[in-house]
Amino acid sequence: MSTPEQPSFEDALARVREASKELAAVLDEPPPWEPVWRRPRKAKSKAETKRELRRQRRRLQDAGRRRLAATESRRPRARHGRIGNAAARRDARALSRVRHSTAWLW
Repeated sequence: MSTPEQPSFEDALARVREASKELAAVLDEPPPWEPVWRRPRKAKSKAETKRELRRQRRRLQDAGRRRLAATESRRPRARHGRIGNAAARRDARALSRVRHSTAWLW
């Protein structure tokens, strides 16, 4: 196998100069894409700002209504309304205390 011919020094230098011109041209133009936080801010018009705030306010109000509806639907009913008189209520309370205590172990 023979070794490939070495390019002449002048030839290589000419190719490097061409590549450097291309590289300089690429570096001069703005990048094709920039992350959002690097872009300069575009000023919004007053109407646009108000429209955005109106949408945001509406979204938050709807969320509040949903939250209120959710908590109301999950709220348990009052327990003393179910047991008619105070004596029965006391009995129920005593029974639940016994049920939750360890008294039956003695």
